[in-house]
Amino acid sequence: MEENTKKYRRVLTIAGSDSGGGAGIQADLKTISANGCYAMSVITALTAQNTLGVFGIHAVPVNFVAAQLEAVLSDIGVDAVKIGMLFSPELIQTVAEHLKKFAITKIVLDPVMVAQSGDKLLQDEAIDALKRSLIPLAELITPNLPEAEVLLGREIATTSAIESAAIDLAGFGCTNVLIKGGHLESGDSDDCLYLGPEKQLITFPGVRIPTRNNHGTGCTLSSAIASFLAKGETMVTAVGHAKEYISGAIRAGADYSLGHGHGPVHHFFRFF
Repeated sequence: MEENTKKYRRVLTIAGSDSGGGAGIQADLKTISANGCYAMSVITALTAQNTLGVFGIHAVPVNFVAAQLEAVLSDIGVDAVKIGMLFSPELIQTVAEHLKKFAITKIVLDPVMVAQSGDKLLQDEAIDALKRSLIPLAELITPNLPEAEVLLGREIATTSAIESAAIDLAGFGCTNVLIKGGHLESGDSDDCLYLGPEKQLITFPGVRIPTRNNHGTGCTLSSAIASFLAKGETMVTAVGHAKEYISGAIRAGADYSLGHGHGPVHHFFRFF
């Protein structure tokens, strides 16, 4: 290979497939590509899913998830990894083992537990495995409020409670925590970033956009952050740029009609 050969910024998403295309692997691949990186995937589960809900989940055998990880990481390598739906304790342990084996550091973990429709995407016994094996490996975790409440076992209903929750979640061993405020009952949807090494809290203001096309927003945001980290940006800059991207995608997709439930955001709004 010639020394002056161009190099891609490589981002791997480890997540479940959404047959409706709005969330999961499909949203991740669109987001990573839209933000100028080379997208790869390790599929952990197949879902029968559309804008109305999740109608079935078929877990990919753990040994085949391991085979996908080995194939991608041993040959292509990564500059950042985004992790979404993992479903079972065995799967979580396998993913953690491979990330450690290949010394992957730029890991964005979106602890997906429940779909936009309310359907459960994570087994109860997997939550402990997530805390024990995977969260400590993450450079950033990106729970929404319900997910943060499950992880901490308490209600989070105010801005000050979100800040305290972000600090406490860092106690599980992750470097940084971003709690998404979209589920707050107040008018805005501000996100709170806790930078563990600096022990600093940063608020990213968010204006709520009236639309039901909000399927896959969490997947999209975490994939965008991973993309900007892969490009070498700092955590604060990466989160800021990802927030700009998801806000633009929600705004651009607000007036579209697709399906009969929660439609997708417009991942390629900068292109068409």
